[in-house]
Amino acid sequence: MPCSSTLTAVVAMTPAGVIGLDGDMPWRLSSDLRRFKKLTMGGVLIMGRKTFDSIGRPLPGRRTVVISRNADWSCEGVQLAGGVEEAMGLVGSDAAFVVGGAQIYNLMLPLCGEVCLTRVWSNVVGDTTLSLNTSEFAKIESTRLPATARDDVPTEFIRLRRQNS
Repeated sequence: MPCSSTLTAVVAMTPAGVIGLDGDMPWRLSSDLRRFKKLTMGGVLIMGRKTFDSIGRPLPGRRTVVISRNADWSCEGVQLAGGVEEAMGLVGSDAAFVVGGAQIYNLMLPLCGEVCLTRVWSNVVGDTTLSLNTSEFAKIESTRLPATARDDVPTEFIRLRRQNS
């Protein structure tokens, strides 16, 4: 499948690649959650079943596509796809956002025209990691935020666009 300019990966990770712990994010970042909501509102969220289970419900104002090998899995308000091609078919021409977990990122990052990366400046330990090769992307935006009462650690929001896409 070719890269899609309407497909964006949205990921928060530490420099060591930690993206999760016990089915959740191992940090509290209110500003990043607000940015996620603003970025994805009106679009389609593509995620794996474990990521959906960690959220627990379809998020308002967005369509949800869950990729799962379990054809019997279902949840009201969620579209089920058996794989990447089926998920992309359900998305159509709408703006879509790959939001996890690690297996789904690994399958779909080659198709993404952009990556919205929140670099979480923490040494927190996790049980889910991701290796993100950004060599095919150019940085088009970068904003640093300090730790605050509502954000456990400092972060850097980095927007990357695939080169020659």
